[in-house]
Amino acid sequence: MWGLVPLFWPLLKPADAMEILAHRMAWSLGLVVVVLLLMRRWAWIGELVRQPRRLALIAVAAAVITVNWGVYIWSVNAGHVVEASLGYFINPLVTIAMGVLILKERLRRAQWVAVGVGAAAVVVLTVGYGQPPWISLTLAFSFATYGLVKKQVNLGGLESLAAETAVQFLPALVYLLWLGGQGRATFTTEGAGHAALLAATGVVTAIPLICFGGAAIRVPLSTLGLLQYLAPVFQFLLGIAYFHEAMPPERWAGFALVWLALTTLTWDALRTARATRRALAQALANAPTPPLASAPPQTQGS
Repeated sequence: MWGLVPLFWPLLKPADAMEILAHRMAWSLGLVVVVLLLMRRWAWIGELVRQPRRLALIAVAAAVITVNWGVYIWSVNAGHVVEASLGYFINPLVTIAMGVLILKERLRRAQWVAVGVGAAAVVVLTVGYGQPPWISLTLAFSFATYGLVKKQVNLGGLESLAAETAVQFLPALVYLLWLGGQGRATFTTEGAGHAALLAATGVVTAIPLICFGGAAIRVPLSTLGLLQYLAPVFQFLLGIAYFHEAMPPERWAGFALVWLALTTLTWDALRTARATRRALAQALANAPTPPLASAPPQTQGS
């Protein structure tokens, strides 16, 4: 679903990216509230409102994902689907770099190689574009920052989306009312079908995320990580085959370097996971067996 989203945003024209973004924020909250009502999951709210630090982090996450959503919608409708897909290809590399710079994590050699190759790819693409691929970099850094903040918040996917869209709702509503007052809103002027599509932005936002949350507890993490590459792959293929965006040689070279970096990263992750499983199995096999408890002496009945 995430990989096919570029097919949806153009359907919302003549609404511009800002209007689509505001509707996405407003309708997402509505849908999430309905889901929470059906699931009766409200206990987390009382705990959350008593923790100002987590509330502040949620506000930061809401601001960062707003930037990510807005840039992505604009890039798709402006004909930059391929460059948008690149942002989600390089996002794992940016996340790793942030882990080193901010969380002081230590990288394995293969991870350093992957980050270095990814940086070289950005240089090649910068030369090819004549400027840095700012759409890709904005999407990658905003989503990596979003992940970093959510790690600190430590809240479930559905609950986190509810809290973030609650922060987004009032600014989105104010903007939509202002847009309507200016006579520039398309929600009420382009027919019922257009209004329904704008309302469906909540479904397009929430349903894939809910499915992802359900998969996260059922699918091995290594498999889940590999599956997440499908979204930018689909976006890239749509950009070339459906939207007919240009792919000059230097852009192919940059993408090839990114894919090489991701291949290195994936190979290292799978190898490390296998080694960890083997070490755990060996440790369990070599663990001493605890002695059986001796039975208490039996007394003779009279």
